[in-house]
Amino acid sequence: MLLTVALGLLAVRGHGRTTGLAEWSVGGRSLGTVFIWVLMAGEGYTSFSYLGAAGWGYNHGAPVLYVIAYMSCGYALGYVVGPTLWSYARRHGLITITDMVAHRYGRPWLGTAVAILVTVCLLPYIQLQITGMGVVVSTISYGAISLNWAYFIAFAVTTGFVVVSGLRGSAWVSVLKDLMVIVTLGFLAVYVPLHYFDGYGPFLDRIVAEKPDWLTFTGHGGSGLGGSWYVTTSFLNSLTVVIFPTTVAGYLGARNADALRRNAMLLPFYNVLLFVPMLLGMAAIFVVPGLTGAGSNLALFKLVVDSLPAWAVGVIGVAAALSSIVPMAVFMLVIGTMWGKSVLGAIPRLAARPDRQKTAAQVVVVAAGALALVLTYTEPNTLVRLSLISYEGMAQLVPMILLGLVWRRMTLWGAVSGLVAGGALVCWLVFTGHDPVWGVNAGAVALVVNLAVALAVSFWGPRTADARPDEEVLASDPGRDAGRDAGRDADPMGGVVSGAVYHRND
Repeated sequence: MLLTVALGLLAVRGHGRTTGLAEWSVGGRSLGTVFIWVLMAGEGYTSFSYLGAAGWGYNHGAPVLYVIAYMSCGYALGYVVGPTLWSYARRHGLITITDMVAHRYGRPWLGTAVAILVTVCLLPYIQLQITGMGVVVSTISYGAISLNWAYFIAFAVTTGFVVVSGLRGSAWVSVLKDLMVIVTLGFLAVYVPLHYFDGYGPFLDRIVAEKPDWLTFTGHGGSGLGGSWYVTTSFLNSLTVVIFPTTVAGYLGARNADALRRNAMLLPFYNVLLFVPMLLGMAAIFVVPGLTGAGSNLALFKLVVDSLPAWAVGVIGVAAALSSIVPMAVFMLVIGTMWGKSVLGAIPRLAARPDRQKTAAQVVVVAAGALALVLTYTEPNTLVRLSLISYEGMAQLVPMILLGLVWRRMTLWGAVSGLVAGGALVCWLVFTGHDPVWGVNAGAVALVVNLAVALAVSFWGPRTADARPDEEVLASDPGRDAGRDAGRDADPMGGVVSGAVYHRND
């Protein structure tokens, strides 16, 4: 943990002269392929990778493979969407997804509204990472560190370097985390089957013979997670992940569009590692049977805590803890940046002072983390219930963002009406227990309604006047932008010094 804080703080060294919000929030748009790869891989390897994936494998089996499906499809979509969003943001001096929405529709209040919506959807993720790290730290300390202290350690370590170093610090810590994840999961992939089953052959033969339900849809336990749910969830999540605010933060931190394209090709290789906790969760069925409820999330750690020496348990535990810290850092960073730029930045005194916007964003980072920590202690079920709609709710931004950036006829009121209709429907379906709906993901049903309403209102509803040319409103080909900008002088942060770019931002 000390090394994590040290790495996060050292990341800002040499960049102290650049103190603006862009340097802090998107790394000055200067991160290359390696840093972007480890940073965005950190989005896929959260505490879920060690806890939830193994728990799903333990409880249900095959349906958990949707994680690998949607992430791989999302990376393929990101090959096109990532450079497009990067080019749009760079051309107009934008640093958050809420900036893009406000610029596309010409309404700063819309950016504020989306920032509030995204905050509600992201806070549960911060709480889940705090909880996940707390469980890991308490488990690997054999109970010597209480859950409450472990929760506080998660908050303190993450906040410590995020406030100082921003996205660059998260990228540096991701390097340490990814090295440990690759080593520990690679070791466990070999050790557990050999130690408990004498190899993969006997292990898989035993699953086929004794637990065949775990290898088919809908999985064990009559979960309702069948083939239709699998396909619609994979499709919905692959669309959502490319516009997820933390993913976009990674896009915008890139030095150029080619770094994002290379990243999109490399990330699926890292995704293969997710098979390990899923399979080991199934292995735990035979080794530690009878886990129920939240206890099933500890299936992977139950396999190793009693069979490995303490130092090895510690190394595996730190890898899992870092898998909570890195995504939590980016969640907190994104919330702080959105509020500093789109909410508090709308105040005239802050709008005229970019340095104050950064300070405001840093204060919001601490406040968001502290709120999630307090709710973890006092009202954990509040955020847990919100987490049920977080991803499906975020999916309702897809028409507003992706369709709006490529189709000029998408109107302000069409986008807003679709978002409201889709958001209301997904809340009703999830909170009334109708997810999935006839075997289909509720978020996908809501997204279809969202799109239908957005198109109907855009075609037949009120139209707002917008005299700006298409190139000012819509996203264009990143290759054309690169050629157009080739003659401009590049600044040290990877942006451009053309006054037109930053004047719009002012």
